[in-house]
Amino acid sequence: MVMLGPPGAGKGTQAERFAEDHGLLKISTGDILREAVESGTELGLLAKAIMDKGGLVSDEIMIGIVRDRLARTDAKPGVVLDGFPRTVAQAVALDEILEDRDDLFVIDLVVAEEELVKRLSARRVCGQCGATYPSAGLDGNCERCDGKLVQRSDDCESVVRERLKVYARDTEPLLHHYSGRLNFASIDGAQSPEVVGCEVKAIIESKATEVSLEETAKESPQ
Repeated sequence: MVMLGPPGAGKGTQAERFAEDHGLLKISTGDILREAVESGTELGLLAKAIMDKGGLVSDEIMIGIVRDRLARTDAKPGVVLDGFPRTVAQAVALDEILEDRDDLFVIDLVVAEEELVKRLSARRVCGQCGATYPSAGLDGNCERCDGKLVQRSDDCESVVRERLKVYARDTEPLLHHYSGRLNFASIDGAQSPEVVGCEVKAIIESKATEVSLEETAKESPQ
C-alpha cells in the first residue's frame, strides 16, 4: 500500500498503524535513505554525496534504493510505503517493481491548507530521539527519552506554506497517475486519527474485495 498526503496530513501515523495492525512492514523513504547511507551501499554513497552538497536525490537513485529494499525477504509479505513515490517516474518504476506481486493499493489523505498549517505550526519533535508530538509546548520534554521538545525549522508558517505549494505542484501529476484505478481512494484526513484509521482499514478491505471479484470475472470462462 502507498500512503499519499501533504506534510501534516498524518500519512506517517496511518501508515505505521495499518502496518502494525496487519503485520506488514512499514517503509519510510527517509529511513531507508539513511540506512543506505549508513550501510555504505553504492546507491547510498551516491545519495550521500548529493545530499552533502545540498542537492536533491534523483529519481534514479531513490528508485534503486527502494527496489533494493523491496527485494529483501521481510518485504515479501507486503509493505506500506510512506514517502514513495513522490513523482510519476517513481510511480511508474514502482508499478514495474511490483508487477509480479500482490495488488498495489493507494490511499490519499486530503486535508485543507489552513488545517495543515495549524497542525505543523503546533508540532514539536524531540531534539534527542526525534519522536514527534502533534501539539506540545516548547517547554515540554519527550516521554521516551526526556529530551527537550523543539520546533522543526521547516514547521514555521512561512516555510510550511511553501512546502505545501511544492507538494501540490509535484503531486498533482502523481494523483492523476493513480486516480483512475480501482484500488485508489481519497480520505478526509482532517478527521481524528482513529476515524481516519478505521476508514483506511474499511476502504482497503472493500477495494481488495472489488479487485478480487474483478480478477475472478476475468479468469472465468465466457
